Amino acid sequence: MITIYRSIAALTSAASSVGVLAQSTASTSACSTSITPSYAAPSVAAGYEARLIATNLTKPRSVLFDANGNLLVVQQGKGIVSLNLTDNGGACLSVGTSHDVILDSSDADQILHKLTHGIALSRDGRTLYASSPEAVFSWAYDPASSRNSSGPSVIVNNMNTSDHTTRTLLLPNRAPGMLVVTRGSTSNLDLETLDVSTGHSQVKAFNLTNTTATYNFDTDGLLMGWGLRNEVGVAEEPLTGGIWGVENSVDNLMRDGQDIHQNNPGEELNFLGYVNGTTSPEQGTNFGYPTCYAAWNVSAIPNNTGLQVGSQFAIGTPNATFNDTLCAERAAPRLTFQAHMAPLDILFNRNGTAAWVTFHGSWQAIRYRC
Repeated sequence: MITIYRSIAALTSAASSVGVLAQSTASTSACSTSITPSYAAPSVAAGYEARLIATNLTKPRSVLFDANGNLLVVQQGKGIVSLNLTDNGGACLSVGTSHDVILDSSDADQILHKLTHGIALSRDGRTLYASSPEAVFSWAYDPASSRNSSGPSVIVNNMNTSDHTTRTLLLPNRAPGMLVVTRGSTSNLDLETLDVSTGHSQVKAFNLTNTTATYNFDTDGLLMGWGLRNEVGVAEEPLTGGIWGVENSVDNLMRDGQDIHQNNPGEELNFLGYVNGTTSPEQGTNFGYPTCYAAWNVSAIPNNTGLQVGSQFAIGTPNATFNDTLCAERAAPRLTFQAHMAPLDILFNRNGTAAWVTFHGSWQAIRYRC
């Protein structure tokens, strides 16, 4: 589920629908046009209401409003669709018209692989970016017609992996012309990540104003951080321009021969530094994966002396090469969430005083909470 910052937030599910979450007025009124969901209504905090506004989509992953208020939706394996919304007040939105903007193609010269998740628009709203497991693409875009006016250009490539293929995109407002791209691990426990030159499990930034050729993710770009298993959500804190990410951590964790995966490790909120020239000790550093993780339930971790919630600890059987002392030198999360919550996105309010994080849970959480 992804949120878009407005008084009304647009939400996507991994199934086939898009909804909105809005701050409600003193009394909630029925919408004149609404879609009845086939599932139970979500539970929301007091002062909010949630409504379904679009169905029959193909695995909607990310959403973004263009300059004319059209809602662009990435449909995994299909492309990007534009939804023209009718605002009937409050959370009462409905789709007036819709049309495909980008359709995936089997032609390798057009789309190297299916679009999966990432989407971004330039500050002037006239360049559209989207990502596949292999590459980041751009198209000239006309917000008046909500259509692309060019074929795709490949901006970044050489990112393909067999797992964790989201490739989230961010165009920071405080660093115009820079594009942040995330790339997860190639498996649950990706030992290739130990070598920074592989490009696995990293977040990088690329200069869009000073490029003469396609960037190679492995060798090019500004390294924001590595040892990041799957930083699905990234966001810019609006006042300072700091870049933050939320991470899906490892499954099936063992420590000293004991299975501790039900309540460890914790999911992470990480500070990745800046792309606007401000320096930070975290930027470009190792965040621990695949050998070090953030503790959540400390009591369930064998030999836990000195550990607390958020402490980096070593998996497996600690030894002279990988141990808790070494892990303490890795960049620790700024905030640790309950294990297996699977954070998917992070969004700041306009003045940077609050942030929202969306979670979907995982097979681990479902299995042990039935």
